[in-house]
Amino acid sequence: MGKRLAQRRQGVTLAEVARLAEVSEITVSRVLRNHGPVAEATRERVLAAVRAVGYVPNRLAGGLASSGSKLVGVIVPSLSNIVFPEVLGGIRSALAGTGFQAVIGVSEYDLETEEELVASLLAWRPEAMVIAGFEHTPTARAMLEGSGVRIAEIMEIDSQPIDLAVGHSHRQAGIDTGRYLLGKGYRRFGYVGHDWVGDHRAKRRHDGLVTALAEAGLGLAANCRYNGASSTAAGRDMLAGLLARHTDLDVVVFSNDDMATGGVFHCLAAGIRPKSDLALFGFNGLDIGQALPTPLSTMRSNRFLTGKTAVERLLAQRDRPAQSEIIDTGYQILPGATA
Repeated sequence: MGKRLAQRRQGVTLAEVARLAEVSEITVSRVLRNHGPVAEATRERVLAAVRAVGYVPNRLAGGLASSGSKLVGVIVPSLSNIVFPEVLGGIRSALAGTGFQAVIGVSEYDLETEEELVASLLAWRPEAMVIAGFEHTPTARAMLEGSGVRIAEIMEIDSQPIDLAVGHSHRQAGIDTGRYLLGKGYRRFGYVGHDWVGDHRAKRRHDGLVTALAEAGLGLAANCRYNGASSTAAGRDMLAGLLARHTDLDVVVFSNDDMATGGVFHCLAAGIRPKSDLALFGFNGLDIGQALPTPLSTMRSNRFLTGKTAVERLLAQRDRPAQSEIIDTGYQILPGATA
């Protein structure tokens, strides 16, 4: 058993690449180090094998590699979005006193950049990896699956993880948002969102909202999305445009609190009374939304707990288990005063 676990921890080996490419290990090493004469056709065959099996070169020297790097790799899509610094706070809390250090990469919501970060971090043989979301390039997924290290995919649990998933269901959050607002008596729903390509979790919340409305025999009366990242300014401008076209809405659901806070600002400037004239509802439970003169009605995700739980679980069991695991850290509705 111990031997099998050790092999799993080692991950994909140079020998496996050599066998698949039908060359020697020395040839594989030459290609990866870009050193020595290698025929172009052979080089392409080796690189194709590397991608296929998810091989990552070991950057640690032999003696150090056997003792481990004491690193935990972390990849998040943004640091400007306050959601992710809170996650990092939970990670830091879990690592305190363990002797491990986090090495952080930021993908800027770009899967190719994420792939590069996965390769760079895995090359140092971290004890574990924490990465936001389930969306990866095929090459990045192959590297993560073949690495042998513990992998936590965080912030969502709507798909099957490689190893461990920690977060909450965004689709269910959308359903619960719809049911909550329907329970308040709202019937004419609008939606204001942002780019779904970069933020597929927002789309899942939207889809959940639509599902809840369909259960009640309703649909979105109006919707619009900003073709870019969420921001307060975008939320303000998109709500203004939506209301210019649809004057009979009684509630607008926003993709997140950044957008919803901008919506509140538009209402204040236009003389629209939040809740009395138009209900507004966000997602994330950011402090800025709760600090508004009219606190934002929203749903708060447990971001600090998500980061902390992921690292605690990874370090509690260092070897990747045979079965993947999903941990739901949940969310709470903050009633606020805008819906």
